[in-house]
Amino acid sequence: MQLAVLMGFLLAAVAPLLHHWFGGHTARVIAAYPALVAVWLLGLAPEILAGETLLLEWAWVPGLDISLTFFIDGLSWLFAMLITVIGAMVLVYAGEYLRGHRDLARFLVIITAFMMSMLGLVLADNLVTLFVFWELTSITSYLLIGFNHTDPEARKSALQGLFVTAGGGLALLAGFAMLGVAGDSWSLVELNAQGEALREHALYAPLLVCVLLGAFTKSAQFPFHFWLPNAMAAPTPVSAYLHSATMVKAGVYLLARLHPSLGGTELWVITLSLVGALTMATGAFLAIQHTNIKKLLAYSTVMALGTLTMLLGIGTDGALTAFVVFLLAHSLYKGALFMVAGILDHETGTKDVTAMGGLRSLMPRTAVVAAVAAVSLAGLPPLLGFLGKELMFKAVLEAEAWRWLILLLAFTAAFLTLAVAAVVVLRPFAGKRRETPNTPHDPPGDMLVGPALLAGLSLIFGLAPGLLDGLVSVTASGIGASEVSAHLTLWHGVNLPLILSLASLALGILVFRHWDGVRSALGRLEPLMARGPEACYEGMMRGLVTVAEWQTRMLQNGYIRNYLVMTLLVLLGLVGHALFFRHSPSFPFSLDAYFHEVVTAGLMVAGAVTACVMRSRLAAVAAVGIMGFSIALTFVLFSAPDLAITQLLVETLTVILLVLVLFRLPRFATLSTTMERLRDLVVACLVGTMVTLLMLSVLGGERLPRISDYMVENSQPLGHGHNIVNVILVDFRALDTLGEMFVLALAAIGVHAMMRFHAEEYDAKPSAPSERYDG
Repeated sequence: MQLAVLMGFLLAAVAPLLHHWFGGHTARVIAAYPALVAVWLLGLAPEILAGETLLLEWAWVPGLDISLTFFIDGLSWLFAMLITVIGAMVLVYAGEYLRGHRDLARFLVIITAFMMSMLGLVLADNLVTLFVFWELTSITSYLLIGFNHTDPEARKSALQGLFVTAGGGLALLAGFAMLGVAGDSWSLVELNAQGEALREHALYAPLLVCVLLGAFTKSAQFPFHFWLPNAMAAPTPVSAYLHSATMVKAGVYLLARLHPSLGGTELWVITLSLVGALTMATGAFLAIQHTNIKKLLAYSTVMALGTLTMLLGIGTDGALTAFVVFLLAHSLYKGALFMVAGILDHETGTKDVTAMGGLRSLMPRTAVVAAVAAVSLAGLPPLLGFLGKELMFKAVLEAEAWRWLILLLAFTAAFLTLAVAAVVVLRPFAGKRRETPNTPHDPPGDMLVGPALLAGLSLIFGLAPGLLDGLVSVTASGIGASEVSAHLTLWHGVNLPLILSLASLALGILVFRHWDGVRSALGRLEPLMARGPEACYEGMMRGLVTVAEWQTRMLQNGYIRNYLVMTLLVLLGLVGHALFFRHSPSFPFSLDAYFHEVVTAGLMVAGAVTACVMRSRLAAVAAVGIMGFSIALTFVLFSAPDLAITQLLVETLTVILLVLVLFRLPRFATLSTTMERLRDLVVACLVGTMVTLLMLSVLGGERLPRISDYMVENSQPLGHGHNIVNVILVDFRALDTLGEMFVLALAAIGVHAMMRFHAEEYDAKPSAPSERYDG
C-alpha cells in the first residue's frame, strides 16, 4: 500500500510526459491507476468485512522512531474506496471537460498528487505521517482552486482556502504534539486503545481544542465555512472531487478516527453537536439564496459536513451508524451532481439556474442522472439519501445534550436542502425552454459515465440497502460504536423520523414553489450577512497588511546596521535573561596560557579593532583576514587540523571575494550620527561581554553530560568511523550537512544562471556599426 501511494506521486510527476505521448487520452491512462488501486482494495473486502484490520509498516526515519505506517480498517477502507473510485471517474470526466485546454497536463499533475495525498491521509497510522499528508492536501488543493491563475477571483479564493486550512493545520500540529505526549505514542491504533487515559489527562482540553480547530477549518465548519463555496472558482472536476471524496472530508475523517480516544466527554459532545448542527443549518440557509448551481451545491456540502460532525458529537451507536450511511450517500450524490453542474455549464455556457429551463428534451440522459442524484440529495425514497436522513433524525432524537435545539436546526436544514435539490434538477430541466448562450445537448460518454455510475449506486444501495450492512457495521464499530449489527431497510414503519421527513417534504416543496420570493426576502438580510465570518477574515487580512507595513517601516527600513542592532538586542535580552536570572553561572577565569597563545589572541584583537577604525575598505578586509587566519592558527595550536584547513580555505576565499567586490564600491561616506555610532559601540561591547561570559559559564558548568563524550564513545559503534569529525558531519549531523549541500547546490545553480544570462546578453548585443554595415 505504501508503494501504491508513493508510485502515485511518481505518476503525477510523469503526467506531462504521458500527456506528450497520449494527448487527449492521458486522463484515461492516469485514471487506470486509481482504478487498479480500488481493485486491490476490493480484494481486501472479505477480510475487512470480517472485522480484521491490516497494519502495514515501513521504517521511514528509524532514528526518530517515525514509520510510514498504514492502517486499514472499515473506516479507512471506505474512504480509500471513495477516493480511488470517484477519483478515477473524475479523471475521465476531466479529460473531456478540459479537452484542448493548454494547461491540461498541469491539471493532471496536481489532481493526481492531490488524490495520493488524500489517500495517504486516510491510511496513515502515524501522527507525523498523517500531518504530512494533511498539509499536502492543503497545498495541492490551493493549486487546484487557483488553477485558472489569470483569474484574480481564483487566486483570491485559493489564498483564502490556504490561509484558513493552513492556520488550522498549525493548531492541529500543536494538538498532535500534545496527543503524542499524553499518549506516549505516535500511533493512532495505540492511542485509540488508551482512550480513557487520554480523556483523563491534564492535556486533554488543550489538545482537543487544537485538534478541533484543525478539523473544523479543513471541513468548513462554522465559522470557517465561507472558504468552501468560494473554492468554486476551481474547475468543476476539482469541485466534484473536493466535495464528494476528498479535502473537505479530511476533517470529518480525523474526528471519526479520533472518536474512540477523544470522544464521549462533555466538551466533545457539546462542541461537535452544536457546531455541527449550526453548520448544517447555516449551509442550507445560505444555499437557498444562490442561483449559481455550483454555489447551491457547495453550500449543501457545508450542510452535509455539519451533519456528519453533529452525528459524531452525538456519538451514540445509532448516530455512528447514521454517520457511515450519510457519508456514503453524500459522496455518491454530490459527486454526481457536481459533474452534472459541469455538464450544464459546459453545454449551456451559464451556471445560473434561472437562465436555464426545458433542457430535458435536449439533454434526456443528463436529466435522468440529475433527477436520481437530486432525489438522493433531497432524502426521498428509494435512494440511499433517504436512509441517511431517516437515520440522522433518529440519532438526533436520541441526543442527550441540547436535543430540541439540534432537532430544530436539523429539521430546518432538511426542508431547505429538499428545496435546493428541487431547484438543482427542476429549474434547468423542467418548465419552458429558455435560450442559453450555447445550444445544449447530451455530453460525450466520458463526461456522463461518472455521474451515471454514482447516481446508479445511490439507487442500487437505496433499493437494496442490505448490501451495506456488513460495511456499515464494521465501520461504525471501528469508530467507537459497541457491537453494531446494522440491518438497513427502506421502511421502518410510521414513526417520528418518518413524520419529520414528510413535514420537511411539505415545507421543502413550499419553499421551492415560492423560491423567487424567498430569495427576495432573504436579500434584505444582505447587510447583516455582509458582516459575517468572511468579513472578519477580510478584516484580519487587512490588519495583517497594516501591521506588516508598520513593522517594515520600523524594522526593515533598508539599513543593515539597524537589522544587526535589533537582532543583537533581542539576543541580549533572551540569552542574557536566561543566563543571569534563570541560572547561577560561574565564570572561571585563568591566565594560565603560553606566550604564543597570548600573541595569537592579541593578533585577533588587533585585527578586529583595526577593521573597525580603518576608513579604507581594502585595509579593513585585510584586517578581517588577519583575524580569520589567527583563528585558523588557534585551531592548529589546539590540535584541530581539519578545522584549521577549513578555516584557511574559507577565509582565503572570503578575502578574495570581498576584495573583488569592495574594490568597485565608492569611498566610505558618513551615513550615521555620532550618537548612532556610540549606540553601536555599546551594543557591540555588551554582546561581546555576554558571549564571553556565556563561554566561560559553559566551560565552568558540568550539569549535563558532555556531548563530546557521546561522540567519542559512539563514533565507531554507530557511525563505523574512526574520524570523529567526519562521523559527526555525515551521521550525527546528517540533516544539517544535507542542508548545507542543498544551499551550495542552489548557490551553484544561481551562479551558473547568472553566467549564462550575461553570456546570452553579450551574444545578443548587435555588432558594431561598421561590422554590421560591412556584413
